[in-house]
Amino acid sequence: MNTHEHDPPETDGSPDPTGGGSPPPDDGGATVELAVPTMDCASCAGKVENSVRSLDGVRDVDPQVTTGTLRVVYDPETTDASAIRERVEAAGYAVEDDALSTLQLSAPEMDCGSCAGKVESALARVPGVTAYETQPTLGKIGVTYDATRTSEGEIVAAVESAGYEVTETTGEGTTGEGTESDGDERSLWRSPRAVKTWISGVFVAFGLLFEFIITGANVQIGTLLESELLLADLLFLVAVAVGGQAILRNGYYSARNRNLDIDLLMSIAILGALLASLGFGEGLYFEAATLAFLFSVAELLERYSMDRARESLAELMDLSPDEATVKRDGGTQTVPVEDVHVGDVVVVKPGEKIPMDGTVVDGESAVNQAPITGESVPVDKTDGDEVYAGTINEQGYLEVEVTADAGEDTLSNIVAMVEDAQSNKTEREQFVERFSAYYTPLVVGFAVLVTLASPFVLGTTWSTAFVHGLTLLVLACPCAFVISTPVSVVSGITSAAKNGVLIKGGDHLEAMGAVEAVAFDKTGTLTKGELTVTDVVPLHGNSEADVLKCARGLEARSEHPIGDAIVAEAGSANVGKPDIEGFESLTGKGVRADLGGTPHFAGKPGLFEELGFDLSHVHATTDGGLVTQTAHQMCERNNCLDLLEDVVPALQSEGKTVVLVGTETELEGLIAVADEVRPEAAAAISRLKALGVERTVMLTGDNDRTAKAIAEQVGVDDYRAELLPDEKVAEVESLVEEYDGVAMVGDGINDAPALASATVGVAMGAAGTDTALETADIALMGDDLSKLPYLYELAHDANGVIRQNVWASLAVKAGLALAVPFNYVPIWLAVLAGDAGMTTAVTGNAMRLSRIRPATDDE
Repeated sequence: MNTHEHDPPETDGSPDPTGGGSPPPDDGGATVELAVPTMDCASCAGKVENSVRSLDGVRDVDPQVTTGTLRVVYDPETTDASAIRERVEAAGYAVEDDALSTLQLSAPEMDCGSCAGKVESALARVPGVTAYETQPTLGKIGVTYDATRTSEGEIVAAVESAGYEVTETTGEGTTGEGTESDGDERSLWRSPRAVKTWISGVFVAFGLLFEFIITGANVQIGTLLESELLLADLLFLVAVAVGGQAILRNGYYSARNRNLDIDLLMSIAILGALLASLGFGEGLYFEAATLAFLFSVAELLERYSMDRARESLAELMDLSPDEATVKRDGGTQTVPVEDVHVGDVVVVKPGEKIPMDGTVVDGESAVNQAPITGESVPVDKTDGDEVYAGTINEQGYLEVEVTADAGEDTLSNIVAMVEDAQSNKTEREQFVERFSAYYTPLVVGFAVLVTLASPFVLGTTWSTAFVHGLTLLVLACPCAFVISTPVSVVSGITSAAKNGVLIKGGDHLEAMGAVEAVAFDKTGTLTKGELTVTDVVPLHGNSEADVLKCARGLEARSEHPIGDAIVAEAGSANVGKPDIEGFESLTGKGVRADLGGTPHFAGKPGLFEELGFDLSHVHATTDGGLVTQTAHQMCERNNCLDLLEDVVPALQSEGKTVVLVGTETELEGLIAVADEVRPEAAAAISRLKALGVERTVMLTGDNDRTAKAIAEQVGVDDYRAELLPDEKVAEVESLVEEYDGVAMVGDGINDAPALASATVGVAMGAAGTDTALETADIALMGDDLSKLPYLYELAHDANGVIRQNVWASLAVKAGLALAVPFNYVPIWLAVLAGDAGMTTAVTGNAMRLSRIRPATDDE
């Protein structure tokens, strides 16, 4: 992708054909509104007003100091908006470009760096265009322009003047409608360009037949500019005329836009061969025909290869349906998704795609969220659950209240970010662009040198030297070299998006592949971030149900997360709800309440020590209740437990929080609560190490005992506990100093400072979270840590593919160029191997990245 900004050229002072940007009032005048933020006092407003009123044709000036805006009514036949802008600037006040418009153009035929160069040269000459961005791997062009100085039509005309048909336009003030190119309507191989290429090939084949096989029939059929013209020569000329049309047309546009690209070089080579044949009797008709035919084939192969890369993104864009069934007027209507708005209720039947982001308001079903989060197993959805556009309703009937308009949903954000990801170029891509600027002039100079010097140095004939020069011109354009990196980036990023990983740019893909250390947040990343009951130990003849029932009553009115976890577990176990009276929170210790008229307590072991209990000698229940594995291990004789020295410390060493439940006279039981480790965490960290990550570290604000327990469970190399947010940042920065690349994995906003400090910030569970999508370098869309090894493997392999593509394309071009003067490289080999072959090869190599898949549970 190429991005440029430039100062708009000066205008010639002629009236603005757009009429100044706003529809003219009924009296024939036009209105323009400019942002002048530094006009912030009455004196400023007076200076601006006087300067603008000096223009002929200005009818009214209304400076708004409070908003920093200027409204001017003028006669469009006398002046224009750009002249008004100049008068504001002449008064000493800058006009902000807040009102700049943006335009997205689709030009599928722009599929290489040289194509993009021609488009950029054409856009640079359009007054009012302030910035442009070409994406040859996607066939798209983004243009930022001042609507008061140019129009959408002029921008489209500029692109088409470079030789590339615009098939679709979208942006401010556009309808998004366009015409499809022939290549979209029919197979590429049956397009007009392809048909002409095949006809050209037929004439080349017959020419070769008469030239080398049935030479007796290759009779002279006339003369052309005093040179004899044989039958084979005529056939070759027809091949050039048919197959070379598009090449010469594009070469004309290249010359017109002063672009030394492959189209211009090939045109020079073809015309040079014809000129040498006609003017000097060198007989290079065969070379000219071969160039025209084979280069046309090469262009088709390049277009085919690029279409394959583009299809990976198109698959993402096609995930969301175009229509939705909406509940309206007491029934349902099927309407385009653009007509569905926030608050509407859409109906989704089994097997249908969910058309918009929303919340389930009726029904229940399993939803396949793989297109967004990459989850392999459908997720159950019921009232109140969030769903995303593009996901698939597997079984039941759902009614969904829309929460985001079309184009603003999670899937649209993902597609937009994947498209924009090319803006952040990798270091290799930047190197390639810098190198390619010198490569073409260097090889063209070498071609001239070989043509002029080889007859004297190597003893070749002038005609052979001339052919060598033409061959080098063919090798002078670094198309495959330039496309080698962006096509790999597009393949890697789109493949990741389809597997639930959003990579925000090629630079982040490259950086992730070079990571040597990974730092993890604990809560919500290595753990689920939700407290759950892990152990229930009944004591003194009580059952688990008895303990949970009492705990439920005590914690029902508590607002503490531990209480919520206990109430949820009791609800799942279907235990009863005791009558509660006299609830009291004992700050820092626990809670107290009357259950069925009896005072009960729940809290820390210290609370029960204060009540006079001997926690070193309690009896576990063995009859009428279940004894947990922990109780079995701790009870050494006569079912006697030492809670203080054995059970409680053992549970706490596993990262669990212990709550005791009982009355004033009886200890009824013990409940352990913990933030559960994600089941995939240990396997993910093990896989990262196997893939080559040198160090893994857990960073947490939790206490050291809990942190140690979690670190041992998941298998990280080291951990840091009791960290404040700024201390997390310091730890990440120390890792960055020690290792070349550091990734920080966190669960979003809370870890933002640490994520920003790392080489790569990876956010967990970002689906539907706008802030996480915006702030993270990379987002794991689902709450699935197992995608992290997949991400690392993909990024690492992408770096390898980019290296292979860059150096292979450069080596092949250089090798062929150096071999040309020694007569080892015929012109057809230069076309097929140096251009079509390498372009197809680097694209095919890049597409291998799509084969990498996240590991499944059974792998």
